[in-house]
Amino acid sequence: MARTIQSLERAAAMLRLLAGGERRLGLSDVASALGLAKGTAHGILRTLQQEGFVEQDPASGRYQLGAELLRLGNSYLDVHELRARALLWADDLARSSGESVYLGVLHQQGVLIVHHVFRPDDSRQVLEVGAMQPLHSTALGKVLCAYDPVAHSQLLEAEREAFTASTVTSLPDLEGVLDLTRARGWAADVEETWEGVASVAAPIHDRHRMPVGAVGITGAVERVCEDGELRAQLVAAVRDCARAVSRDLGAGRF
Repeated sequence: MARTIQSLERAAAMLRLLAGGERRLGLSDVASALGLAKGTAHGILRTLQQEGFVEQDPASGRYQLGAELLRLGNSYLDVHELRARALLWADDLARSSGESVYLGVLHQQGVLIVHHVFRPDDSRQVLEVGAMQPLHSTALGKVLCAYDPVAHSQLLEAEREAFTASTVTSLPDLEGVLDLTRARGWAADVEETWEGVASVAAPIHDRHRMPVGAVGITGAVERVCEDGELRAQLVAAVRDCARAVSRDLGAGRF
């Protein structure tokens, strides 16, 4: 069995303890409940406080959960709400387009696939939920970078590998691609990440009009493109899906 880190176990136990009560807890309460020396408990509490996971009441000196945990919790809930709101619309998009549908969010300088609807045929397919895609070359990634300042800053720091001869890697050229994405409201990937594969994606916004993800379709170039251009009806279907999910998240009309 892999060894665990005792200090992290104690910190986790401390957070659970503070989450379980309806009142603030003092240092002695925390130390006693967890069977720790006061000095040890105090050191862990101070570290958690510095990171924003714990707050100390100035008047009483007692501790409670901090705002950073709320932010992280809301981020987790936002992703799950996004997926829940997108389920029906993603299924409809797969049926109408005949292609695979992907829902992605920004994660660790890449795109995390949080929902995947198979292409509605009898072909063998692999579920890609949990897979990561690059920011610079995929349609999902370009959409996130065009609309989310955090994604854009991560694009500048991330390695931009040339996966094919069509991959755009230089920053000036990528900035031009992002400008075009914002101007028309969608992004394309025609054999920039995988040979013979094309994608189109559009942004999803929440009730604050903030970008929270992207939805897109992916398929063989000969099906998704016509005369070298993405099929207009597929672009329209993806944009309609993104707008529908955004409306369900409270964004209103775009």
